Order: sequence, then C-alpha cells, then structure tokens
Amino acid sequence: MAATLQGCGIYSFTGADIGNAKTFQVNFFQNNADLVEPGIDRTFTFQLQDLIQNQTSLSLVNSSGDLIYEGEITQYYISPMTATSDNRAAQNRLTIAVNVRFYNNLDPEKDFEKQFSFYYDYPAGQQLTGPQLETAIDEIYTRITQDIFNASLTDW
Repeated sequence: MAATLQGCGIYSFTGADIGNAKTFQVNFFQNNADLVEPGIDRTFTFQLQDLIQNQTSLSLVNSSGDLIYEGEITQYYISPMTATSDNRAAQNRLTIAVNVRFYNNLDPEKDFEKQFSFYYDYPAGQQLTGPQLETAIDEIYTRITQDIFNASLTDW
C-alpha cells in the first residue's frame, strides 16, 4: 500500500512535494567566506545533490533543471563560546553559512533566496583538523542541506 501511495504522488515519506518536476540541478557553490577552508565548497555541492537524489525521485541534470539550486558559502568562522575561570576559551564554535537561491521553473512563486547556517561546538584544547574537521563539516552540512530541502520541497 505504501508503494502505491508513493508511486501515485499522494504521499511521500520525506514530505517532499516535487509537483510536476522531473529534474533538478545544483550549481557549484563558491566559497566566498573570508576564511577559506579548501574543499568545503565541493563537499557542500555534492552533499546537497546527494540529499535531493536520496529523498526524491528527481533526476540530477547539469543544465535546464526544473528545480535549480545555486548560491555561495558566505561565512566560515570559529569563535570562542564558553570561558574558564581564568578567561580562556573552554569551547569553540565553527559556524558555516550558505546563501541559497532556489528556482522552481514550473512554479516561480516558490522561488526564494535565503541564508542557512549551522554550527559545531568542540573543546578549545583541540585543533579543528583532520577527522575532527570532517566530523564538524559533515554535521553542519547535514543540518544545512536538510533545512534547504525542507524550505524548497516541503511545507514545513
């Protein structure tokens, strides 16, 4: 029964409403942040593509998509969050913000431009490199891409 409902477009387990769209494209998200971490732009672009492919029946195309995502990484910064009794940082926060322009070529009323951001807290005594950095970026991008998905394809 669930497969029947899914196939008819009546219900989607992810809550996605793709309307009559069949294709989507994700243009490369440039890293325009003041502090540049190499590779995060490519990682973000691929993670957004993967999320949409995994949660919808849309096909990824390089041009002329029914749904188009584009934008840029606007912020990448680390700030101290909590302090110890001797005024040293006890915890730091990595924050990443992404500006997104979404175009629905089949229903232009759903177009938007919006900024999405999220953060990752870690102990101040640790360096944000290697696996720690990968974990931080993955956690931030998981949240941001899901927020973009919800804003563009659900009514949540």
